[in-house]
Amino acid sequence: MRPTVLLEGFFLQLVAPGVRASDALALPLGSGKTSPISAVDVARAVAAILDDPAPHIGQIYDLTGSESTDLDHYARVFSEALGRPIAYRDVPLPAWSEGLRQAKYPEHVVRHLSAMAELTKQGRYDRMTDTLRKLTGEAPTNMRDFVKLHAAEFKQHGPTPS
Repeated sequence: MRPTVLLEGFFLQLVAPGVRASDALALPLGSGKTSPISAVDVARAVAAILDDPAPHIGQIYDLTGSESTDLDHYARVFSEALGRPIAYRDVPLPAWSEGLRQAKYPEHVVRHLSAMAELTKQGRYDRMTDTLRKLTGEAPTNMRDFVKLHAAEFKQHGPTPS
């Protein structure tokens, strides 16, 4: 399978803190488009392949989510799903990468995520396939449903009682 952006990786681990704290998708992706897919959908594809592996020998699958679009669009989807305004904030890559280091991500992960961010900004993750539907018979999870399913992860924390 080709590299892809996972909803659970970028949008739960990397985006959720900014959504909780400042109602922002703070990523260094510029106006690049991406088609993130859920790890659950990837697991369904793997299960389908393992169920009958022979036809898949030697195949390379490009799995994508339900749409390829920019972060301004995804911010609108977050806003609708969460019932509050969420904005996309394009942040400088060096500062974002340093924030990952400060959050104690291993250096190889920081380099990998930074490369993915740069490639997204360049349009390299702007792709769509129907491979998941062909493998599983089901559509990929869309961003709205994903955000609604994980709404608690994006919920603002109220003030601490004194």
